[in-house]
Amino acid sequence: MAQHGTGGSGSVDALSVLELLAQQAPPERFAELLDRAREAGRPPAELAPLERAVHLATGVAQSLARREQRADAIDALADTARELTHPYDLDGLLRLVVRRARRLLDLDLACVTLRDAHGVRLLHSSEGGLTGQGLDPVGCPAALEREGLGGLVHALGGPAWTEDYLTDDRFPHLPAVDRVVRDEGLRAVLAVPLRIGDTVLGLLYGGDRRARRFADGELALLAPLADLAAVATEKAGLLDQTRAEVTELELDSSRARTALTRMRYISAAHGRMMNLVLSGGDLLGVAKAAGDALDALVLVRDPGGRTLAATGEPVGLDEDAVAKASLDAHAGGRPVRTPAGPDTDRAADPGADPGADPGGGQTWVAPVVAGSEDLGVLVVTAATPLTGEDERLLELAAQSVALLLLMQRSTAVAEGPVRDELLDDLLAEPQHAPQQIAQRARRLGIDLRKPHVLVVARPEGGEQGRAVVWASSYAYRMGGLKTVQGGCIVLLLPGVDASAAARAVSAELAPLLGHPVSVGAAGPGWSPDSVARLAQEAMRCLDAMSALGGAGAAASVEDLGFLGLLLSDDHDVDGFIESAIGPVLDYDAERFTDLTRTLEAYFASGGSPTNAAEALHVHPNTVSRRLERIGELLGAEWQKPGQVLEVQLALRLQRTRDVLARRRAALSTGPRAARGEE
Repeated sequence: MAQHGTGGSGSVDALSVLELLAQQAPPERFAELLDRAREAGRPPAELAPLERAVHLATGVAQSLARREQRADAIDALADTARELTHPYDLDGLLRLVVRRARRLLDLDLACVTLRDAHGVRLLHSSEGGLTGQGLDPVGCPAALEREGLGGLVHALGGPAWTEDYLTDDRFPHLPAVDRVVRDEGLRAVLAVPLRIGDTVLGLLYGGDRRARRFADGELALLAPLADLAAVATEKAGLLDQTRAEVTELELDSSRARTALTRMRYISAAHGRMMNLVLSGGDLLGVAKAAGDALDALVLVRDPGGRTLAATGEPVGLDEDAVAKASLDAHAGGRPVRTPAGPDTDRAADPGADPGADPGGGQTWVAPVVAGSEDLGVLVVTAATPLTGEDERLLELAAQSVALLLLMQRSTAVAEGPVRDELLDDLLAEPQHAPQQIAQRARRLGIDLRKPHVLVVARPEGGEQGRAVVWASSYAYRMGGLKTVQGGCIVLLLPGVDASAAARAVSAELAPLLGHPVSVGAAGPGWSPDSVARLAQEAMRCLDAMSALGGAGAAASVEDLGFLGLLLSDDHDVDGFIESAIGPVLDYDAERFTDLTRTLEAYFASGGSPTNAAEALHVHPNTVSRRLERIGELLGAEWQKPGQVLEVQLALRLQRTRDVLARRRAALSTGPRAARGEE
């Protein structure tokens, strides 16, 4: 009966244990089963099998729990693998990795460090920390990788962990990392390499604030996560690189489209300029087309710096900078930007406020050349900075201007005999029928009723042929006439300033020939009949310059002062007196002063203010004040020898003219007075 009872109790106990095991009851239920058996007073012989059964069942339950936990971890790892297949940027990917690592091993802290292109470790992501710092020598070069727990990973070739980091002496400690471990309150730390083949991309760190031993199974879970993270990191890097390359390709494509559009615009603008050139357009039309295309003001200047055409009036143009840029442009054969100054590079808008901000404008100078011949420059003042394509358009505009100048030269050469013949007839004595002369001039587009000056140029050495070709082009460009007489080039040009015309001819012809050119000029004249007289005066001026040792200079009859008065056919006494002492005469007439009489007394006394005061019966201080006023009117250099001579001559002429005028008045009134007395 006892054995049967015992056997029956054992079967019941085993069945109870199996039922609890099948129900996956917690360990305390098994303990309760043992406690009831003990409380029932069952003998030790009966309790022993029950205790053994409970012990075995508890082990089975724990094994099942670990298996279930591992299955859950594997499922989580699989979920992580699936998530890593989604497109992430690198930071988002690493945040996912550290989050999964914390959950897989129930860690207090996890972080990832990666190498940069220079081999320096950088903290990329961290979660669970209190200080926001990682567990690696962040920012340290790769040479320090053998220090700390990372060095242990390097030595073992795989994951490494420590139960209590600060007391572990298996690896050299880094003060910076030890400080972070203390600040975070960590004890257990593990490190797993992110590996692709033999290449370690970085380290996955985990930390716990309690002493803890990491089982092989836990490392076995974290190692695949690190491997997956390494693969995903490489994929993310490749994806970022691909995106960067795609972005760069898109930018290149956009730049190419923009450049193509700009090149089409440049081609169209160049086509418009060439159409103007080939259809007989003038320089102003080509300059306007270039200015519209470049959104700029354009000046066409000849080699002497004279403006031939302009699309507007430049504001604050630095002529010194333009001159230097012109030299550099011709030396380099390409457009040159002038250095920026306080008033340089301002958009030349006539209505703009002179004090306004230039707004990033630029001034460029482009050479106008034909082969090695300098034809001038284009001066471009742009409201906005020019791009590389704009510079190319500027070069094309300069080429168009050069072609137009060459075509004008060819036209001038073709029409040369007809134009030369007209000027020869104007210079002839006696002159041909005025009506025929005027009709021929109109056919050539020349109006002889408008003011004109005559310029005579004599090259001092060298062959004359090149100068003649230049003169034909210059006369055509200026709307004038040219001929050659007595080895001199004769130019009839529109204008009123003979001196400026002489200087312009010298400035352009002398550099072209490479030797001096003597230039004399006279004018202005207002009719066909005046041309021959102006030619005679210009030749006399040229001869006087040579006689005075002025070969290679440029001057007009007016520039020679009283010599010009003697050389002039009309002997413009009034003009000479006005140029020499006109301001003094006007001052006396307006204020009823005696400055003119003071000047005469001053010169009559040998330049002594005291003697002049005695002659005028005034105080010497009065004479001194009058002389100061005269200096203000005539200029600071009026007492220098050259100007003194002209002032004295003008005073004598004025005095003589007054005497003659009084005598003429006396002769005209005398007979009438006599008749009245009778």
